[in-house]
Amino acid sequence: MQFDDDLIACAEAVQKGDPDRFLAAMAAPVEARAVLFALYAFNLEISRAPWASQESMIAEMRVQWWRDVGAEIAAGGPVRRHYVATPLTRLVDRSAARAIDAMAEARRWDIYRDPFEDEAAFDAYIDATAGGLMWMAAASLGAADEAVVRDYAYAAGLAAYMRAIPELEAQHRVPLLDGTSAGLVALAERGLDRLAAARRRRGAVSPAARAALLPGWQAEALLRQVRAEPERVGAGALGVSEFRRRISLMWQAGSGRW
Repeated sequence: MQFDDDLIACAEAVQKGDPDRFLAAMAAPVEARAVLFALYAFNLEISRAPWASQESMIAEMRVQWWRDVGAEIAAGGPVRRHYVATPLTRLVDRSAARAIDAMAEARRWDIYRDPFEDEAAFDAYIDATAGGLMWMAAASLGAADEAVVRDYAYAAGLAAYMRAIPELEAQHRVPLLDGTSAGLVALAERGLDRLAAARRRRGAVSPAARAALLPGWQAEALLRQVRAEPERVGAGALGVSEFRRRISLMWQAGSGRW
């Protein structure tokens, strides 16, 4: 698909606001990039909505705006004009777009400072945000088993969430149910278990849909790092060398194995 002004703006927004997903999209086949840039720009918009104002009502309205966009896309009718919503309407699978409703509901948690109620609530948040995004990408690119994609997305989303914990704490949020070293190790092991479960069923994700999984290329390394050195989470020290980061992305993109 030819990149129009909207898609160019989406790509520029992702490059600036989500450099890891930008790299993943650029490593994807050319024919997949329009879908990925539209979805990743949407993810930026909805993830920023809760932080757009100190007034919770205004933040709620911004999240609801994207919830309404999702409903319009899923219904197949007219969708409001917006540089992200417009290409998203053309590119995303309508059935999968129903995931936007759960994403918006999960993002409401970001508006407030309440802790997660329990482990199930935490898992639901990761699944709705990271899982919903990756599932929409996969479903829009090719055939894929939703459970497999969401297992992989859980690991990828958890790894990214771990990296965001220092900033969440600086914003006076309560990001974890158990922030002790033992709690972090157990959480990392859960993520690695979900990753292993997804990999056991690699064949359930078609070659065309694999590009949707590229943003998870660092998940295993980061979760293993948490398991080995949980103190890195609070210190904001999770990460691998730039060389390893880029080489591992190139390997996943080139081999098709994740």
